[in-house]
Amino acid sequence: MREKAIIITNNVLSKEGFEKTSDVVFVEGSLMDVMKMARDYVHKGHRLLTHPLMGSIKPNETPYKTIAISLKADNSVNLDSLNLMENSIETSERLISNKPPRKWSKDIIDRVYEDYRVIDFDLIYQAFNI
Repeated sequence: MREKAIIITNNVLSKEGFEKTSDVVFVEGSLMDVMKMARDYVHKGHRLLTHPLMGSIKPNETPYKTIAISLKADNSVNLDSLNLMENSIETSERLISNKPPRKWSKDIIDRVYEDYRVIDFDLIYQAFNI
């Protein structure tokens, strides 16, 4: 049985998929906004339960991110989670600045973004259900 979690996401599929079983923090923003929100929770004593950069899709390729953190906060900051979060933010910023996200044409953007939502949801779903 998996640990109870807080799901931080900007992906509506992840929000809908976990809102009955987990606390969900829905971020109306970018992938970087999700990562910074997760870092804020880590500063409050929560632990990362999933790697912020899991999967093979780079932060400059997808606009969606879902991260799981511990439901309960500890009395101190988990340094492993904090270091992992900070390194992931730094890596993401570097990748995005070196190669900005692709500009999709209006006729295919909805399909492409739906694919990215499905991939992001499947990654987090599989992490919790294996």
